[in-house]
Amino acid sequence: MRIVKIIALVLLVAFVGIQFVPTERNQNESVPATDFMLVNDIPKNIENKLKTSCYDCHSNNTQYPWYNKIQPAAWFLEDHITEGKSELNFSEWDLLSNRRKASKLRSIIKQIESGEMPLDSYTLIHKDAEFSEEDKITIIQWMTQLKTNL
Repeated sequence: MRIVKIIALVLLVAFVGIQFVPTERNQNESVPATDFMLVNDIPKNIENKLKTSCYDCHSNNTQYPWYNKIQPAAWFLEDHITEGKSELNFSEWDLLSNRRKASKLRSIIKQIESGEMPLDSYTLIHKDAEFSEEDKITIIQWMTQLKTNL
């Protein structure tokens, strides 16, 4: 029984200790002129859905949940956001060539069609980020049109 108490104490100290390890915050005070929403004429319903479902992981301005300062959840979030932005950063959309934009739009369309995005781990907590079938159809049609206009 004594060994269990020692292990519990060590785990508690470790948990408290890791709370002091800082993480980077993905927040920016301004929206750059290269942002997807600024350079494209987006219908309001699509704009709202993309901001709700995509922008936390795929832009330079994350709206963090209440648990974002608790380790190890903060590390998970930081890693997830870094990975998401490396694949697609809506804040830097207009820095891409038209060919690269078309490629990104094809990828977005495929991932929405297949249900890969938004991630289940994200929509589990952010229910408003889920895409209904109607949302999927609307967004896919709009992005397909945007891709053909590049």
